[in-house]
Amino acid sequence: MSHYIFVTGGVVSALGKGVTSASLGAILEARGLKVGMMKLDPYLNIDPGTMSPYQHGEVFVTEDGTETDLDLGHYERFVNTTTGKNSNFTAGKIYENVIAKERKGDYLGGTVQVIPHVTDEIKKNITIGADGFDVTIIEVGGTVGDIESLPFLEAIRQMGIEENGFKVAYVHLTLVPYIKTSSEIKTKPTQHSVKELRSIGIQPDALVCRSEKPLPEEQRKKIALFTNVKEEAVISAQDANDVYEIPLILRDQGLDEIIVKKLQLNVKKPDLTDWENVLLAKNNSKSIVKIAMVGKYVDFRDSYISLSEALRHAGFKTQTKIQIEYVESEEIQKHGTNVLKEMNAILIPGGFGDRGIEGMVDSIQFARENKIPFLGICLGLQAAVIEFSRNNLNLLDANSTEFNPDTSAPVIALIKEWMNKDGSLESRDEDSDLGGSMRLGAQECMITNKTLARRVYQKSSVFERHRHRYEFNINFKEDLEQQGLIFSGHSKDGLVEIIELADHPWFFACQFHPEFTSSPRKGHPLFESFIQASVEYRRTKKE
Repeated sequence: MSHYIFVTGGVVSALGKGVTSASLGAILEARGLKVGMMKLDPYLNIDPGTMSPYQHGEVFVTEDGTETDLDLGHYERFVNTTTGKNSNFTAGKIYENVIAKERKGDYLGGTVQVIPHVTDEIKKNITIGADGFDVTIIEVGGTVGDIESLPFLEAIRQMGIEENGFKVAYVHLTLVPYIKTSSEIKTKPTQHSVKELRSIGIQPDALVCRSEKPLPEEQRKKIALFTNVKEEAVISAQDANDVYEIPLILRDQGLDEIIVKKLQLNVKKPDLTDWENVLLAKNNSKSIVKIAMVGKYVDFRDSYISLSEALRHAGFKTQTKIQIEYVESEEIQKHGTNVLKEMNAILIPGGFGDRGIEGMVDSIQFARENKIPFLGICLGLQAAVIEFSRNNLNLLDANSTEFNPDTSAPVIALIKEWMNKDGSLESRDEDSDLGGSMRLGAQECMITNKTLARRVYQKSSVFERHRHRYEFNINFKEDLEQQGLIFSGHSKDGLVEIIELADHPWFFACQFHPEFTSSPRKGHPLFESFIQASVEYRRTKKE
């Protein structure tokens, strides 16, 4: 049976609970433990699948096809675990389950209440998600004091006093602000945050104090005194130069040792050589490339966090410093492609809706005609097909039926039926719910021999994760092939997964999202090849 570590947050949101949880998981894994990761979100959406990226950042897709919070991306990048449908529960999902049980009569006509019915459902889901792990780290979204979080906090409080063979530790993340005008570090927000947590009935075993600067001894003692937390358990988590330094910072502060003692675990000391090597690679770059990410949501960087990190991972592996230039596709549409002239590569990420599409199409044409390395992901593949069809087949009306339902050349369209990983068939139409009409999760892509895709992957087939509704319209395949478009990857049931160009040094677009399986220690072959091509382009351009 798994032991539990609950991570809560106070004072303000966006302190980095996800990265802190993932980093703690990385250290405990380095001590020989099998670590599970879970996120509890207090919002009433069933999942974040239909939420705007500006509202909640990236939607991370798990291998089993669950649309989840972006923190699960942090978990998979830091810990060698595969998250899934039991790794992310929202208040909406919990209440949906409770109401469904009430409608079926499972509560035998009783009055359904937050306590015990909602809290019992939360505890049940935590137990299911933790099955098979030595230790499970559960991050509770939101901030202590929010009304939305109270059922989750009550549930984890109850788990701390129950005797079911497991042990529980509580880690609380707070802000210790530095007031520049008076040159003072203020501990009062942390004191009030812990007071709020203790009023609920939870006494933290460790405090992770976020601050601009290292926490002085005087402030640590003060925080310990007023929060009833041991001084050595007041962890100074100052701003790091790189997110991948955090496992080392928390290890040096002894956070894992505090948790190990609380849970009474007999484990070895952590070996974080892998993380030291990641930072060593990052600090020993031999070249630099500028990559234009031309997207729809670039004003909020969390919208593309997995993709940005995947590029950095490839930089670690190729000893290349990656400089990402975030370019709003609408600006390209309005002002042209001049901003792309100094770039060493162009990347078009995923997205939904027609805003900025023409700017993406123009960027792809620029990359194709100027032989600049190009990578298109999901919507990037669809925009590449549209661009090639317009300019090489002279189908000036070529478009996706998502953007123009009446187009005379629907090169991208809604495919009504497809095969899942388990061989089952699934269908959809224009009236399907947005959250239930997509091809989601890991599916097999068969790779054609003697292609760029085969050179990249060095395999005849790969499993990559998907998140999209629209597909390439196979009726246009033969005409596009005659003009030099190569279809180098297909699903088992014939859907197009990868396209390339015959007369381009490095032009690759895929319907799936390879960024979801990249990690700093392992990287991903597609991004590594893309970066290597960018380095070569920059070198030849300078010559």
